[in-house]
Order: sequence, then structure tokens, then C-alpha cells
Amino acid sequence: MIKPNIYRTHSCNDIREKDIGSVARVAGWVENIRDHGGVIFLDVRDQYGVVQVVIHDEEMLKQVNRECVITACGPVVKRDEDTINPKIETGTVEIRATELTVLGKCENVLPFEVATSTEVKEEVRLKYRYMDLRNKKVHDNILLRSQVIAFLRQKMTEMGFVEMQTPILSASSPEGARDYLIPSRKHHGKFYALPQAPQIFKQLLMVSGFDKYFQVAPCFRDEDARADRSPGEFYQLDFEMAFATQEDVFEVAEELLSATFAKFTDKKVSPAPFPRISYEECMVKYGTDKPDLRNPLEIVDVSDLFVDSSFKPFCNKCVRAIKVPGMAGKSKGFFEKMEKYALEIGMKGLGYFKVTEDYKYLGPIDKFLNDDQRIELKNRCQLEPDCVLYFIADSKKEAPRLAGIIRQEVARRMELIDQDSFQFCFVVDFPMYEQDEETGKIIFTHNPFSMPQGGLEALTTKNPLDVLAYQYDIVVNGVELSSGAVRNHDLDIMVKAFEIAGYTEEDLKEKFGSLYSAFHYGAPPHAGMAPGIDRMIMLLAQEENIREVIAFPMNSNAQDLLTGAPTPVTEQQLREVHIKVRPHN
Repeated sequence: MIKPNIYRTHSCNDIREKDIGSVARVAGWVENIRDHGGVIFLDVRDQYGVVQVVIHDEEMLKQVNRECVITACGPVVKRDEDTINPKIETGTVEIRATELTVLGKCENVLPFEVATSTEVKEEVRLKYRYMDLRNKKVHDNILLRSQVIAFLRQKMTEMGFVEMQTPILSASSPEGARDYLIPSRKHHGKFYALPQAPQIFKQLLMVSGFDKYFQVAPCFRDEDARADRSPGEFYQLDFEMAFATQEDVFEVAEELLSATFAKFTDKKVSPAPFPRISYEECMVKYGTDKPDLRNPLEIVDVSDLFVDSSFKPFCNKCVRAIKVPGMAGKSKGFFEKMEKYALEIGMKGLGYFKVTEDYKYLGPIDKFLNDDQRIELKNRCQLEPDCVLYFIADSKKEAPRLAGIIRQEVARRMELIDQDSFQFCFVVDFPMYEQDEETGKIIFTHNPFSMPQGGLEALTTKNPLDVLAYQYDIVVNGVELSSGAVRNHDLDIMVKAFEIAGYTEEDLKEKFGSLYSAFHYGAPPHAGMAPGIDRMIMLLAQEENIREVIAFPMNSNAQDLLTGAPTPVTEQQLREVHIKVRPHN
């Protein structure tokens, strides 16, 4: 409902048969103009819908063209039977205009047709984003975004969380991505940084005695764009809980996400509790730490069957196998296309064999197998007639990744992925550390503030690469929706954890001084996570690209084509913040 004023008494979608005989005024954009020989029909659109306005006096149409803004007034009448439009909610009525005023003029030549704007090149759409947003599909995505965020706020408040805000101007800290830096005018040579996440501040709020916090948090990272990652700025539902365990966080996330997805989609939503899958199991069974559980195929590690094998491509390699059922009748072309795909993603080939009704193996791999290997593959991979067993062999790092890609691609081609569901899981037990490929140094795998499983004892007695963290992700349909952790609140453990990653206690004081100081004054155990709002809405809107659910996104090259950002600034502005731009080599 709208409040009547001088521009309109009804929204365009409010006009119904109940209004026949009354006078109504509407305001909106002229979507279409149709001249039927002296009688002109206008389709007038606002946020709520479309209504037909009939013009009998051509004088009213001066300066009226498509996409101009008008207000029109007149009696509501029923349409003739042959002109009823069942495609719109107001399709049985129309307004016969006695008065029409142009409120906002529009150029005669449009940059693109609003109704088909999603088919236009992205750079043109983003340059004229205010017109692209008039497209119903695009417009509805942004309205969905508003509704989802409102619902998230309501749910978090119902669960006892207090909404707070944390600073945007902050200090630079090594959190994994490049910072956006802001030079200080008052402090020569010093810089603020936009927060990559509210990480330190939300932990400080727990130290401050707040029990459960949340915010719809803007985060800023100078990262390259992907289909599911917007460059520059993104939003997450950040929440943190004092005196909380990993399972406490999971219960909140399950209630929140189950309710949100159930409200905003008709698809099946996996019920709580969501499966808990260890990182190690994920990498073996799915070849990724972002498993798509709609895909029923699973990967099996068969490396031990090919130690010292006479088949050189498999000999002493990491070998993964994928059983694909229902392959009876698949043509030779299917297998040739899969092998071509494998070569395109960097594989040297894609071995396989088919299983016949009498459990004979047909295919290029079979001749390299002995009877013991055949029996073990049958049992371990649960082979059955009319299935195919694919083999992926490579290095210990590459084989799981490549197997994960093949698993998803063959399932897509076989139409095995359930397109009518959202299937959630938690990925848990991430390694605390990993070895940098270039330097060989031990570095943090993810969040440096995670609590190591086993605490100080694990850090002092185990190989760092064997230490697991209380760190977790939420994954839905192959998309990482959220990451989080039980935080490290013990200063002795934190000092040791950073020492293993090459930081001294002095480094800790310098780079994370506020947290280091706060942990001297009584820090409670605390934990949390931060589901990505943009990704959540992208999934609910069934969009392939995250920019479709952001009102004013940057393009894939981190440019705002609407405002022209990033833009040059004046020499005076640079002088004020003590910056000199050097030529780019």
C-alpha cells in the first residue's frame, strides 16, 4: 500500500475491478506506447506492477515517450473482453486518462530496451545501471535482497543477538587479502585500511562483555572477481557468541539458514542437523572442500592398488576412482567428449572401464589390471553392472582436485545433480597450517585467530602440518556460504600459534596490538561465523553471477562504470594526504 499524494492515489498494481467507476491517479514510467488509430494505450510501470492507461486526446502525449515518468488521472473502467490481459494482475481494467503530466523527461533513443537489458553486454548494463534496474528480473533481485536482509535481522534478534556496528576506518592487518588503504591527512605517511572483515572488533566485543553480537557487515578486499565473488566490497552476516562451542555456532547457523532458505525458495532445503564432514574426508570423497551434495557420485582413493604398478601412468601416483551408474547405452562419443574435457582441464588422459552384466571389465584400463586389483576395485567401489569406473591419476595435490572437477562434470552431463534442492553441510577440522609452495615456510591455512584442537599441547608436541583447527565452513550446493571458527582467546596459545607461522611476539603486539592487549584483561571463550549475504541471495535468486544481486556492482575489472571509479584526483587532493603518484613502469 502507498500513501496517496499529489502524484498518485494508487500504485500501478493496486487498480482492480473493485475500483471501477472511481477516479484513480497513478505515477510511473511509460513502458510501452501503442497507437490504435486515434486511441493510444500506455503501459505505465512502477515498482509494484503495470496498469494500462488509455489516451483519447493526442495533445496529452506531448513529450511522452518510452521510459519517461508521468502521472495520469482518470476513471477506472473495465476492459473490453477482447483486450483483457491475463499476464498482468491489473489486466481486466484500465484508466481512461483525463489528465496527464510528464514528471521526468526521457531521451528518445534508449541505450537498450529495458525489457531485454539482461541480454545486453555487461559494460553497457553497468554504465546505465539505473535503467538496467528497471528490468523486472533485475529489480526483483534487489527487492529479494532487501527482504532477505530484513528477515536475517529479525531472526538474529529473535535468537537474542544484539545488532552492533564496527569501524570502517581501521588499521591494516595481515588477514589473507590485499587491503584497501586510505592515506591520512592529519598523520603524515600513515594509512587507514578498510576492514577485510570485522574480525578483531567482534572479538573485542566479546572481551567487552557482550554475549551475542551480529551485524550486516560490509567487507573490503582487493581481490580479483569471480562469478561468486564481487571485487572490492561484499556483505556478510557476521555473528559472534561468548562462552560458545563449535556446536553452539552450528545450531544457530542451522536454525538461521534453514528458516531463510525455506522462506525464500520453493526448493527442498536439507533439514538440520546438517552433515559434518571433515576436510580430509571432503578432499577424498569429493575432491574439494566445497562439496555439492546434490551430486550422488563419490570419489574413492585407490592409490594403494597401484604402488609399483606396471602401468606407468598410475605407478606410485595418487589415483582416484569414480563409479558412475546408469551408463548402459552411452555412445563412444560420450566417452570421447569426457576425455577431451579432461585434457582441457590439464589432465593427461581419462582412463575408464565399463562393467558388463557378468562383471567383465571393458575398456582401455582393464588390460593393465590383475585379478586382485579387479576384485578389490569391485568391492571398494561397489561396482555393479552397467556402471563405468573413471580413473584420475596425478600428484598428491592435483589428483583430488582433478577428480573433483570430473565428478561434477560427469554428473552434470548425466543429469544426476538434483536441481530442486539446497543441500547444506559443515566442513570441519581444517588444518591449522600449510606449507607455502614457493617459500617452503609454514603459514596459516585460513584464519590465524582460530583455536588449535588440542591447544598449547598440540602446538608444542605435533608436527604443525598435523595440527587441526576448530575452523569450519558452511557449504551449500558446492558454494562456500560461510566460514568461521572457535577463536583463540588464550594469549599463550596465540603467541605459540603465531610463532610457528614465523611471527614473533613483538610482531603480534605490532600487528594485532588491540587484541594482544585485550587478552591480558580476561577474554572469554568465543566463537562465530559470517555467512555471505551476496552469495546467499545469488543462490536464492538462482543467478549464476553475484553481480546480478548487487544494486551497483563493479565489473570484473574492479571498475564502477556508472560513476567512473576509480578516478584520477587533483594534485591538491594528493598533496593534502601527502601522496605523490609515480609513473607506472
